[in-house]
Amino acid sequence: MTLYVCGPTVYDHAHIGNARPPVVFDVLVRLLRRQFGSDSVLYARNVTDVDDKINAKAAREGVTIGAVTARYEAAYLADMAALNVSPPDLSPHVTDHMGAIVRQIAQIIQQGCAYVAEGHVVFDVSSYPSYGALSGRNLDDMIAGARVEVAPYKKNAHDFVLWKPSKDGEPAWPSPWGAGRPGWHIECSAMIEETLGLPIDIHGGGIDLVFPHHENEIAQGVCAHGHARTDAAHDAYARYWMHNGFLTVDAEKMSKSIGNVLLLHDLVQHMPGEVVRWALLSAHYRQPLDWNQSLLDQSRKNLDRLYGALRRAGDVEPLGDMPSPEFLQAISDDLNTPGAMSKLFALSSEIERAMTAGDLNSVGIAKAELLASAAILGVLQSSPDAWFEGGADDVLKTEVEALLAERVEARAAKNWAEADRIRDRLTALKVVVMDGPTGATWRLAD
Repeated sequence: MTLYVCGPTVYDHAHIGNARPPVVFDVLVRLLRRQFGSDSVLYARNVTDVDDKINAKAAREGVTIGAVTARYEAAYLADMAALNVSPPDLSPHVTDHMGAIVRQIAQIIQQGCAYVAEGHVVFDVSSYPSYGALSGRNLDDMIAGARVEVAPYKKNAHDFVLWKPSKDGEPAWPSPWGAGRPGWHIECSAMIEETLGLPIDIHGGGIDLVFPHHENEIAQGVCAHGHARTDAAHDAYARYWMHNGFLTVDAEKMSKSIGNVLLLHDLVQHMPGEVVRWALLSAHYRQPLDWNQSLLDQSRKNLDRLYGALRRAGDVEPLGDMPSPEFLQAISDDLNTPGAMSKLFALSSEIERAMTAGDLNSVGIAKAELLASAAILGVLQSSPDAWFEGGADDVLKTEVEALLAERVEARAAKNWAEADRIRDRLTALKVVVMDGPTGATWRLAD
């Protein structure tokens, strides 16, 4: 199965909304490989490494665009690793595929679907009757309602640029139409064909890319091969499209003017990446997701509960390596992550029940299913001790354990004032105490 997901434009640190697609499609890849074999998927996620914003930042800093993109691509990959996002099989970079881009543009011109004007190559939207099918937009309505300024070299407002001349001082590549660089949309079309071949099985990305980016990708990809007026034009590019929903922050759209843009790079410095990953998967991928402190707090509590069950069953060996059937049924239903998460809680409850009953065989089975199921979601990848104790050194661990023992004695003696004093001391040490039916556990605060 071939899968392509639109990746980052590497001119700055990614914000939290940028993290949703790689996490969602990482789950899809994990599921497909679990069900059909480790070699069943060929997954490509591109890197856009030439762009107006990249050019502007390089000019401001007096460096090459490569210096800018290398810096922020490295930061992006480090942030993805913190979220347990597995690297894709292929990471095509735009600057490495200029030959393929130029060839595809030439094919589109040859098919009569693009024209050259004033150093630009422009796609003729009227040449593709199915334009708008993916996004459900009618071309006549789009033209009638157009509010964009029509460039003098365009035949109509919705034609879009495939190749454009570079400005003085900007990077440029040779082409039959003059030195320049590609438009945004053609980059993905050419890299998909070059790395995966057409048609691909699954194309993923954020819902904000449906129009115009993915709509334009289809138009380019099918018209380059003479499918513009065939009934199967749409399927000649990608068989299935998957789009994740928008992410808001405290019920508002992220905006620099509002000042609510949350950088993933900052978030993972202050909390475990699994908390961020869990939060991103807590809503169905096609639904909107509101990012707020309550979501993060609940995500941390949910993972604490699951890790707590694993810690209680720490001495019991897992019996098997298969996810639970109930989990697979949920996650296989269009990546129903909320439903799948509920199955993890059921397994953790089974571990707790069986531990109390001394039924170690049932504990081993439930533990194995919990670990295998969680691996598809990309969580529970740490040891319970590492999860709860984090970066605590041996001195701090010894002090905390001693304080917890003293607190147990104080509570048994109903010396509530002393128990409160000890808890205050633990709080000062940035330790979170979690009281449960089997006693108190602790972790370092985020």
